[in-house]
Amino acid sequence: MPSTSSSGKSFKAFRRSVLGFGGDQNQVHSEDVNNESKSPQDRELDEFQNHVFNQFNSLSNSSADEFLSIDWMSKLLDAFVYCLEDFKHILLNNTENLSKPPLDRLLMEFYDRSIKALDICNAVRDGIERVRLWNKHLEIVSTASNSKQRNVLSEWQFRRARKALNDLAILMLDDHKDSGSVSSHRNRSFGRPNKGKDLNHQRKQGHTRSLSWSVSNSWSASKQLQSMSNNLVPPRANDISVHFGLANCVFTMGFVLMFVFWNVVAAIPCQDRGLFNFSIPRQFLWSTPLFLIHTRVLEESKKRDRKSSPGLLSEIYQMEKSINLVSDLIDSSHQFPLTEEQQKEVKEGIQELSLVCNSFKNGLDTLDRQLRDVFRKIMGCRTEGLATLTRAQS
Repeated sequence: MPSTSSSGKSFKAFRRSVLGFGGDQNQVHSEDVNNESKSPQDRELDEFQNHVFNQFNSLSNSSADEFLSIDWMSKLLDAFVYCLEDFKHILLNNTENLSKPPLDRLLMEFYDRSIKALDICNAVRDGIERVRLWNKHLEIVSTASNSKQRNVLSEWQFRRARKALNDLAILMLDDHKDSGSVSSHRNRSFGRPNKGKDLNHQRKQGHTRSLSWSVSNSWSASKQLQSMSNNLVPPRANDISVHFGLANCVFTMGFVLMFVFWNVVAAIPCQDRGLFNFSIPRQFLWSTPLFLIHTRVLEESKKRDRKSSPGLLSEIYQMEKSINLVSDLIDSSHQFPLTEEQQKEVKEGIQELSLVCNSFKNGLDTLDRQLRDVFRKIMGCRTEGLATLTRAQS
C-alpha cells in the first residue's frame, strides 16, 4: 500500500492527540506502584489488560506499507490467539467464581459470540480460496512476458494475457455480485468499456463460479458482526461489586473477539462484508491502540470505495492497480512488433503484477492455516468453558 511522508506525519500527530484517553506513562507507572498492594488475582487481571494493550499497540504502530497487509493480518491473528490463551488461563484460575451471577451470564454471552466468530472463519476462508483462484489467472498474465526468442513480446502472448484478464474479470464479477459487496463497473475497468459485451457473451456461454459460499445465501458477515456487538458494554462497578475485575476480563476478551473479526472481514473477501461503525470504550488501557486501528481501517475504507472493493487487504489493492495498468497497456498496443518503449512499459507492468502474485503465493497459505488454528482454539475455549461452568453449577 503506498505511503507518503505527509500521511506518516499526520498519523503520528493523530496518535499523540488520542493517547490521552488510553492512559499515559505516568498513569501506567502509578498503577504499577499500586499493584504491590493488590491481591494475586487482581494483579493477574491487570496483567491481562496490559497484555492486550501490548499485543495491539505494536499493530497500531505499523507503517502505512505494512498496515492491512497479509503479514499484518497474520500478526493480528497471532495477537488474538495470545489473548485467548491468556484468557483461558485466567478462567482456569477462577473456576469457583465463574458460576456466580452475573459472571455466568457474561460468559454465556461470550461463548455465543464465539459461535458467530466460527461462521466468520468459514466465510473468510472461502474468501481466501477465491483470492487463490484469482491469483492463478494473475500467474498466467505474469508469465506472458517470458518470450523465448530475442526477449520480444509476441501477439499470441498478448492474446493469452488479455484472455486471462477477461476470465479474471468474470470471476470477480460473479463472486462480488454473489457477496453483495462489489458492483460490476469496477471489474469492467479491467478492460476497455467495449469489452463488457464480450464478458456478458462469455458468461452466457456457460462460465460459472468455481466455488460457492459455505454459508447460506442470506448469511451476512456485516450482520453477524453487528450481532456479536449487541449488548457488548463494559460492566459497571456498582453492578458487580465483588468480581468487577473478572467481569472486565470477560468483556475485554469479548470485545477483542468482535474487533479482530471486524478487521478480518474488512480486509478479506467475504459475503456481505460491508463495514459497520462502533464505539470503543475509553476506560481501558487497550482502548488507545484499538481506537487507532479502528480509525485507520475506516480511513482506508473511505479512500477506496468500500462498496466496490473486494477487500481492504493491501495486496488486493495492489492487484487491482496492477490489473488496471496491465489491461490499459495491453489494450493500447494494437500493432506488432511493439516498439522498444512499449515493450518496456508492458514488461514493467507485468513485473509489478508478478510481485503481487508472489505475495499471494507466499502469504495466503499461512493465513489460511492461522484461520484454521483460530477456529480450533475458539471451539476449544468454548467447549472447555462450558464444561467448567456445568461442573461449577452442579
